[in-house]
Amino acid sequence: MGYVVAATWTAQPGKEDVVLDAIEKLTPPSRAEPGNQLYQAYRDAANPLVFHLFEIYDDEAAYAAHGASDHFAEYGHGQAIPVLDKRERAFYETIG
Repeated sequence: MGYVVAATWTAQPGKEDVVLDAIEKLTPPSRAEPGNQLYQAYRDAANPLVFHLFEIYDDEAAYAAHGASDHFAEYGHGQAIPVLDKRERAFYETIG
């Protein structure tokens, strides 16, 4: 089974381009992580401050490795997260 993360990042008004830039830089190295099966970000068409990230990892340890990675430290914690109004995450397991 895969370990699924559904995250929602809501940017502070006027900071949406900072978050978008961070996500664009974060995506390629995240997809290249050994335990990553899927890393897809998308933006809310009705509210450009809201970004969603849908991620599937081999297991919870692979997700933890993602969170501890240099690229997440730089673009997630260092760039995007400081300018978020809200950060939500939900965790699931794949079926079948």
